[in-house]
Amino acid sequence: MAENWASEYVIIKALENGVTIMGLTRGRETKFHHSEKLDRGEVMVAQFTEHTAAIKVRGRAEIYSRHGVVKTGEEAIQG
Repeated sequence: MAENWASEYVIIKALENGVTIMGLTRGRETKFHHSEKLDRGEVMVAQFTEHTAAIKVRGRAEIYSRHGVVKTGEEAIQG
């Protein structure tokens, strides 16, 4: 039977070139285990797994999940 978190995923859409997405591990020590760069308009679907506890996004992007949409970067601050 799959864990609840295994069905959780997010969609990340880059709003500028060079958006960095980093996966962070589960366990006693949190470490980066994977990173990707997206250019404007590119989309990545990321899933939480037994190894991925968190996803960090650096740069202007829209993040879609079942909880709604979050914008990152300066655009989010300006409204």
